[in-house]
Amino acid sequence: MARRMLLALALVLALSGCGRRVLYVTHTAGYRHDSIPLSREVLAGVAAATGRLQVFATEDLGWISPEGLAAFDAVFFNTSGELALAAEQKRALLDFVRGGKGFGGVHSATDTLYSWPEYGELIGGIFDGHPWAQAVTVITEDRAHPATRHLPETFRIADEIYQFRAFSRERVRVLLRLDPSSVDLNAPGVKRADRDFALAWCHHYGSGRVFYTALGHPDEVWKDERFQRMLEGALLWLTGQVDGDATPRPVPAAGAP
Repeated sequence: MARRMLLALALVLALSGCGRRVLYVTHTAGYRHDSIPLSREVLAGVAAATGRLQVFATEDLGWISPEGLAAFDAVFFNTSGELALAAEQKRALLDFVRGGKGFGGVHSATDTLYSWPEYGELIGGIFDGHPWAQAVTVITEDRAHPATRHLPETFRIADEIYQFRAFSRERVRVLLRLDPSSVDLNAPGVKRADRDFALAWCHHYGSGRVFYTALGHPDEVWKDERFQRMLEGALLWLTGQVDGDATPRPVPAAGAP
């Protein structure tokens, strides 16, 4: 533990004056995505381009501790499987966010820590299969939030499309959702009878902020400028540098902002 504290202190000193700090965790305990190496480059580049953010990428779960997290303003997961986090580490992560920091996740960040119900509450939903891997139409529900305000009302993208359980619009504000008319709803594995397939959302957790997007499976998405700009806005929002409404709401009526 003392070594962790020294490492954290050294990191804080090394990154002083570089803006808000984000811990990017890419530890894999299940399926490992080929896009992880590229994602590290992209996220670091996106952060550096703002002049207000610095990303530290790691596979070491030891940073999830009271001492390690003290060096950061937000944590961002691109993980999978049942991560080997001790009870103290789990408490540290929840306390970190409740206390006013940020937590974000991309793609398989909902396909992890299944046996920890509080994690599902933190991130906002649990992976429940991916019925489609194809080009789809995405609806931008919130064009005012900093993560999605650059996007048109609808756009096309090719990705692996998730569906979720333990998800409710009463707890999160959906930013992006799938246009169900762009896929085969009779495809094997489709479970949501309500045809509501959220692809990005945000919410408050205690005094902290949470953002998640289900996009991000292939390299091509990480190279997409639209996706990169979403990550930029999300990180600035997670670290409290820009404002954005996270109030939950139902599916907006046609033509609503």
